[in-house]
Amino acid sequence: MNDKVKRTTHLRITAILLIFSLLAAYLLFNIFQLSYLKYDYYREKTYDQVTTSSALKAERGIIYDSNMNTLAKSNTVWRIFVSTRDIKAAEKSSGKDYCKIIADGLAPILSLNSTSLYEKLRSSSVLDVTIKKDASEDEYKKTIDFIREGSLESLVFTEAESSRYYPGGTLAAHVLGFTGADNQGLYGLEYYYDDILSGTDGYYVYAKDAGGRALDTEYSDYFPAEDGYSIVTTIDSYVQSELEAVIEMARVNHGAQNRVCGIVMNTKTGAIIAMATTTPFDPNDPFALDEESQKKLNNSGLIVGTDEYKAYKNELMQIMWSNKAVSETYEPGSTFKIVTVSAALDLGVASINSKFSCSGYKQVGGWRIKCHKTTGHGSGFNLAYGLQMSCNPCMMTLAEGIGAGSFYDYVERFGYFEKSGIDLPSEASTIFHKEEGIGTTELATASFGQRFKVSIINHLTAISAVANGGRLIAPYLVEKIIDSKGRVVSEHQTEIKRQVVSAEVAGTVSKILIDGVSGDGGAKNAGVAGYDIAAKTGTSQKFDILDENGNSYLRIGSTVAYSINEDEGISMIIVVDEPTSNVKYGSVVAAPYISMLMEKLLPYFEYRSNSDIVNTTVENYVGMNINTVVDKLKKLKLEYEIVGDGDTVIRQTPNGNDTLTIALSKIILYTSDIEDDNVSVPSLVGLTTVEAIRVAVGAGLNVRLAGASASSPDAMDIIIEQSLPQGERVKRGSIITIRAINNSFED
Repeated sequence: MNDKVKRTTHLRITAILLIFSLLAAYLLFNIFQLSYLKYDYYREKTYDQVTTSSALKAERGIIYDSNMNTLAKSNTVWRIFVSTRDIKAAEKSSGKDYCKIIADGLAPILSLNSTSLYEKLRSSSVLDVTIKKDASEDEYKKTIDFIREGSLESLVFTEAESSRYYPGGTLAAHVLGFTGADNQGLYGLEYYYDDILSGTDGYYVYAKDAGGRALDTEYSDYFPAEDGYSIVTTIDSYVQSELEAVIEMARVNHGAQNRVCGIVMNTKTGAIIAMATTTPFDPNDPFALDEESQKKLNNSGLIVGTDEYKAYKNELMQIMWSNKAVSETYEPGSTFKIVTVSAALDLGVASINSKFSCSGYKQVGGWRIKCHKTTGHGSGFNLAYGLQMSCNPCMMTLAEGIGAGSFYDYVERFGYFEKSGIDLPSEASTIFHKEEGIGTTELATASFGQRFKVSIINHLTAISAVANGGRLIAPYLVEKIIDSKGRVVSEHQTEIKRQVVSAEVAGTVSKILIDGVSGDGGAKNAGVAGYDIAAKTGTSQKFDILDENGNSYLRIGSTVAYSINEDEGISMIIVVDEPTSNVKYGSVVAAPYISMLMEKLLPYFEYRSNSDIVNTTVENYVGMNINTVVDKLKKLKLEYEIVGDGDTVIRQTPNGNDTLTIALSKIILYTSDIEDDNVSVPSLVGLTTVEAIRVAVGAGLNVRLAGASASSPDAMDIIIEQSLPQGERVKRGSIITIRAINNSFED
């Protein structure tokens, strides 16, 4: 072999060895990289390919009222679904029409139309078709029986899911809100506390083979779900139901076009005891319009299914869901005069003995600004009278003394320029004049609550500061957060923001308001016999909506009130937006409903009564000797009538445990059977209190007075409500409760 051939062979061998060395080095480098440098990355990739996960849903927390009654909880519902791929395969192999079998079998169980269901199954192009997403437990059990009987285990399936349930239906709907399809909070407390209530979902990870079957390997793991915490609210279900009933009555009686709302608040702690807006939706079915909204939609003239129809329906739905007490603003009107008087007294620019005059208007900045009493309140009256009679010139005079800068400062101190901080979403902000923009006219109109807007919750919070000795307290709805075992995770602490006026000033203003209610003040209709109630009515104009002549024609009637019992207090507000009744004043459209609510709540909260009107609960005299009963009734100074000649009482009217007013009542005692001792109920509505008592007693009825007129009825009090309907036949001596209001006050 010559040298040239040797060199060529040597080079070839060297090249081959070099190539193999490089390949070996490359392979060794990749092995090293796979084993060490990128081990975690490729392990994760392999893990993802051979494993799958199954979600474990966390249980959403419960919402309780203050007495641990359930307001919202999660229930188990079942999704019923089918595998269309497996149905087609089964039909191909057996020749049976499984779509028909399943549709005919499940439709009656799940309250569905079998023809529609059959078409849905036959025409579906997806693999997993949901037949019903929220089947009840009874429907689920019947579905399981159907599956077993038809050997349909590989075609029809069930899956447990969580669904939110509100046992009270519409109760506190605007406070609670509701959840969406995937159980997330969308409105109200459900939205605000979503992170607290929802918890953290868990999941189960397991290895799978090529057919998707689970394998018992090291790759299996379990991450448990962490259930959400529960919240205990300050809402009292009894108070909430009473508030809802009262504001719905106000809405109907006065034709309120833009809803009615109300709040009841603990003045010492800031706890919201009740909050409601008419008419409530059902959070169990939140996308269904309430009756009034549906009526508006039906009367809109829009064609069902059109874009305009859908847009209007959506608009009505958004309004229906909104919490008017928190998310809307309004002009507070004369109820704001409490703030003006408090500021004037706190600054010392006026005293309780300061004198004022009113000729029916006051000339300010080139404008003649009227009082609600156009004939005027006269001259020489004091501050208490000016507030009780809601005199606008009196308030404008006070505002002049306070000055624009100080007036602005007190509006700020009362909390109007900050949100109240209530734990609900979408709280509205105050719309007020800029400080530098407050001229003499702006100051004058602001003094009696016009030409600016506040939220209803913010206004009640400010007025509650006067009830609370001048301390501004932050309102709240959640008292504590607890875990699934009932252990307290966190608890609310009362937040005192600041002292806005002195305790002495707050006490003085409260006394003025209480005296106005118990006497002849404009808020008299808010009173309840035997209780000290401070109240102020208001009627404001809506200047953002005008008629064709540029005049405001829509009104808002409202009343704010509070009562104090030793170291406790409750405040409340009712706002009637756009009443259409003949009388639109807050003293008529709101104050009587405050009275109705106070009449229910003050005894419920065990407030002291100092009534001069003596009411008594009737004892059950049936079975007693007639002479014994007569002695008892004489001691009570209660009139009686004996029917029959027996020795023992066999029947009585009123019945035992009924409550009546002693001075206006007579007990009928029956000692012998009598076939017919019924009387016809007369019509009392529209009569004065004195006339109504005379007519009722003359008809053989006992009378119980309710509301403000129960303590001091006068010639101007007109009956607006009677408990027994006209024309009904009732037992002689039955109790008829009548409620009167004074229609003469225009505020």
